Amino acid sequence: MLDILLAEDEVDLREILSERLSAEGYRVQGAPDGRTAAEHLRRQAFDLAICDVRLPGIDGLTLLRTIRSTWPATDVIMMTASVDVGQAVLALKEGASDYLTKPFDLDELMLRVRRISETLTLRRQLQGARGELAAGRGFDPTLVGESPVINRLRERVAMVSRSDVSILITGASGTGKEVVARLIHAGGVRRDKPFVAVNCGALTESLIEAELFGYERGAFTGADKRRDGRFKAADGGTLLLDEVAELPLSAQTRLLRVAQEGTVEPLGANDLVKVDVRIISATHRNLAAMVKAGTFREDLYYRLNVIEMPLPSLTERTGDLTLLLRHFMQKFTPAGAALPTISAKAWNAIASYPFPGNVRELAHAVEHAMVLAGDREVELAHLPSALAGAGLHLETAGDGPLTVVRPLRLALRDFELAYLQRALEVCEGRRSRAADALGISRKTLWQKLRHPPSDGDPPSVSPAIEGQA
Repeated sequence: MLDILLAEDEVDLREILSERLSAEGYRVQGAPDGRTAAEHLRRQAFDLAICDVRLPGIDGLTLLRTIRSTWPATDVIMMTASVDVGQAVLALKEGASDYLTKPFDLDELMLRVRRISETLTLRRQLQGARGELAAGRGFDPTLVGESPVINRLRERVAMVSRSDVSILITGASGTGKEVVARLIHAGGVRRDKPFVAVNCGALTESLIEAELFGYERGAFTGADKRRDGRFKAADGGTLLLDEVAELPLSAQTRLLRVAQEGTVEPLGANDLVKVDVRIISATHRNLAAMVKAGTFREDLYYRLNVIEMPLPSLTERTGDLTLLLRHFMQKFTPAGAALPTISAKAWNAIASYPFPGNVRELAHAVEHAMVLAGDREVELAHLPSALAGAGLHLETAGDGPLTVVRPLRLALRDFELAYLQRALEVCEGRRSRAADALGISRKTLWQKLRHPPSDGDPPSVSPAIEGQA
């Protein structure tokens, strides 16, 4: 919402403009002359000032200079009579954002105000993103873990980053497909160019082509101005087509042309636009099966799937759970605050839960718990209900007293420890051979043998979970 200063000496026009701007949701402060406007400017900052060139007391150009020196971030629209066009041009040189010649259409003024509002919103979002990155709270394209599958994934990311071929990233929701796409972009020659992500499943069929390829003014109802699509925005860089399986067949046909020829045709345009974009696609669905079913073009499938990168679910890398938990606890701990501890029961619940939402669900669970825990230890009650339920022991009531059954995961740990020790015996104590035979890294084997977890205890391999820095 914009805070607008409206400096206009004509009472009727000032009231009309104020009512219309207020109806659009903007906060408006009126001023009948330049001196009153200057007083308002001494008391507060405005996002936008709409000023007449000719004002009693202090003229509009002087007011503009005051705004530029006092509030340089404030946008200014000057209003001028047709005989004052020369002054309007001077106002633009002095730093005004725009000007309107009286009499003007109210809708035209509203359109220009909306554009300024959109630009300001984007500017604030960018500043917020920069602040988050500076504080370490922004998007964190990091593969956390030391499991063999994650180490192999890191190696593959490094290899494909050196090329410019199309990549298809597959895996269940929450496994980190966008993280991997950003890592590929960051490791390649396009790293200094835009990375643009679009969720194909979040757009309606009627909007997806306009969003991807752009459109000309008047191309369809509501297209009141020309707009570049996501391909043009990503020119020179990388475009991530997330949930690419959701594209309708019509959009698939147009996408194939872009992939083959490197040109896009905006809706309503007669000319093709050349673009240089690396396409990375991502999906949790089986595209090969969709090709057989006729819901996804086979030629597009092979264009997008030059190299496929399947991502493991969290259940395939449970050895990374401790590292992931520590990572998210560090991420959601306020700057300068001590890292909280986590109780044995809370860890039990996390370790026993299958995480159908994978790493994303784990991140949300940690954030949920830390918000509720505040600066205290994370307890079972602080976890989301689905996880808290996973930490409850099963109880059976017979003729005698209640018997508490140990969670299955703890029983599996005991079995795992015995199995690892047996593998070492078979390999004559050679840990490298045992690790290779078991399909895990030597480091993971060493950690599992050195720190076997006790019943109900949180893992001792993670000092961060124990509250140490």
